[in-house]
Amino acid sequence: MSHAPVLLAEAMDALALRDGGVYVDATFGGGGYSRQMLGRADCRVIAYDRDPDAIARGAALISEEAQRFTLLQGRFGDLAPDELVDGVVFDLGVSSFQLDQADRGFSFQQDAELDMRMEKDGPSAADAVNGMSEAALADLIYNYGEDDESRRIARAIVQARAAGRITRTLQLADLVEKAVGGRRGARTHPATKTFQALRMLVNDELGELARGLSAAERALKPGGRLVVVSFHSLEDRMVKQFIAARADAQGRGSRFMPDLPPERAPSFVLERKRATAPSDEETARNPRARSASLRWAVRTDAPAWDELEPPALAPKAEAEWKKLN
Repeated sequence: MSHAPVLLAEAMDALALRDGGVYVDATFGGGGYSRQMLGRADCRVIAYDRDPDAIARGAALISEEAQRFTLLQGRFGDLAPDELVDGVVFDLGVSSFQLDQADRGFSFQQDAELDMRMEKDGPSAADAVNGMSEAALADLIYNYGEDDESRRIARAIVQARAAGRITRTLQLADLVEKAVGGRRGARTHPATKTFQALRMLVNDELGELARGLSAAERALKPGGRLVVVSFHSLEDRMVKQFIAARADAQGRGSRFMPDLPPERAPSFVLERKRATAPSDEETARNPRARSASLRWAVRTDAPAWDELEPPALAPKAEAEWKKLN
C-alpha cells in the first residue's frame, strides 16, 4: 500500500522553500509532502493529521528527523503553531491509504463496514444512511455529492433500509447503482458521488476547510505561502473565493462566504489567478490526480480577517446530522 502525493513538485515550488524556514504540512497522510519539504531545504516542518493511522505511519520520519520534524494528532482547523510560519500546505480529501484499507469503509472497491470516520470516533456513514430522513439524504447527495439523481438514490436507500440496516460498502454501492439504472457507460461508478457526500458529512470536511484556511491565515508571517491542493469543485471554489476575497478586499459574497465585509486590508496577494492542474503524464501515472487543483497565495502584513464561517450547503442534512452526533 502506497500513497503518491498529487501535484507534489508544483506544491513545493509554490511554497518557495528556504533554509531556516518553518512550514506546516496540514494533512500529513503518508508523509510525502513533509519528506519533500525536509529534503528540499534545511527547514523545520510541523505536520498535523486527525487519523491515528497516519500518526502511526509518521513514526519513522520522527525517528529520522527528530530535530526538524514534529507530528501532531488533530484537525487542521485547530492548527496553531507556537510561532508564525513561512508556509502552510493542504492536501485535501481522502488519502490512498484510507481508500485502499478496506476496513476503513471509504471505498466501494472492496466490501467492508460502512464507516468513513477519519478519526475512528463518533457516528459513522452507516449511522447517516440509516438515521437520516429521505429529504435529508437527498439534500446531502445533491449538495455535497453534486448528483442530480439524489432524490432517486435517497428513496432507494430508505426503501432498502426498511428491510434491514445498511451496513456494508458494497451493499450501498449496489443499491445506488440499481437506483440510477446501472452505469450506462459512465467513467466512474454511480455511487462515487454518494460516497463522497457521506464522507464529507461524517468528517465535516467543508467546515474543517473553512476553519483550516482561517487558521493558516493567522499562522502565516508576512511573505508566507498558503498552498492548497483540492480534489472536487466544492473545495476548490471555497479556496478560490477565500483567497480572491482576501486578496481583492472587494469580493462579492457567495453561498460559500455570503457575509464578506465591504472593505478590509488585503491579507493575501494573489500572484496567479488560475489554478494549476496535473500534467497529462501525472494523471496517466496516477488516475486519482485527474480532478486535482492547486491554488496558492502570499500573506501580506495586514491583520487576519474574521474567522471564515463554514458554508451551510445542505441545511436539512446538516441539521439531522447534528442530532446524531
